[in-house]
Amino acid sequence: MAYYNPEPKYEHGDQLKVGILLANLGTPDAPTAQALRPYLRQFLSDTRVVEIPRALWWFILNCIILAIRPKKSAEKYAQIWLKEGSPLLVHAQKQATLLRGFLGQKIKSPFAVELGMSYGNPSMQSAIDKLKAQHCDRVLVFPLYPQYAASSTASAMDAVFRVLLKTRNQPAIRSIRNYNDHPAYIAALASSVREHWRINGKPSKLVMSFHGVPKVHLTSGDPYHCQCHKTGRLLAEALELSKDEYLIAFQSRFGKQEWLKPYLASTLEDLGKAKTKRIDVICPGFSSDCLETLEEIAMEGKHIFQSNGGGEYHYIPALNENEAWIHAMTAIALENLQGWVSIEWDYDLVNKGNEMTKLRAQALGAKQ
Repeated sequence: MAYYNPEPKYEHGDQLKVGILLANLGTPDAPTAQALRPYLRQFLSDTRVVEIPRALWWFILNCIILAIRPKKSAEKYAQIWLKEGSPLLVHAQKQATLLRGFLGQKIKSPFAVELGMSYGNPSMQSAIDKLKAQHCDRVLVFPLYPQYAASSTASAMDAVFRVLLKTRNQPAIRSIRNYNDHPAYIAALASSVREHWRINGKPSKLVMSFHGVPKVHLTSGDPYHCQCHKTGRLLAEALELSKDEYLIAFQSRFGKQEWLKPYLASTLEDLGKAKTKRIDVICPGFSSDCLETLEEIAMEGKHIFQSNGGGEYHYIPALNENEAWIHAMTAIALENLQGWVSIEWDYDLVNKGNEMTKLRAQALGAKQ
């Protein structure tokens, strides 16, 4: 059996391109227990996601979690599933399409944009295969996580490099580590909030909720906690909010160990008991709406807040296909593509050069 994956067909003179690989977490193929089981097994088997001794975790995962959680998760996914499929996948695919168009207005040299997921489909393997089939010899990995975390950004990079381990002709790789404080990203968030307030009015308090991670990640050196707080501070400044008009919390706690605090559920309960008239909740760490935002935040969060005496509850959607966000993605990508792309690319001149390359190769005995 061959150790390396087969390479795509190549002919001397083929035009090389730059690839942009948008990397996201992943999603099941369908809102069913059958589809959730392999997705959860892949996701929760990642040592970046769960840092528990493997033997113990294997038993917990396979004998407890995968016996119970797929059905419960499927019921939740069914509540937010779209006609086109999983919300995260639908939005991410639209982002890829729009980014392709926006970049095409900025640069003339050839490039390609593909979407790959750390878990599920489209896989990282399929995304890299598509880029290589388009003769991309340089690839920019663009994780759709503004704040760096080992359990998200690093996990995406692990998925990329696992593919490259089986690749004979590897492309050059660049990666974007984080953009939690990028002015264009902050501006896109602020624009989204302002538009929501223009239509619905301003709340008593804005809650910024980020995905949680175990506290031990912070104490072990993960910068995620600090980057979340910086994003929150910069967004508050852009919105001209005072310190008592917003707060930061962390959602999606799992298991019994201590996670980053304050926990969102406890925060919503306290705000409800305080008879807060209205709160708006935004999740700045999510580029696309997904199960965590549409079910956990928009539905469960609302129930917690209002069942404890709270008033109006608004969830502000993720950036999704927001034009300001696509502009931000374009700006971030271009900053990291410097030296790889050009606005002065001449197709005719380059095509002549490619033809000369082909002729020289044939003169030296190449079959193609």
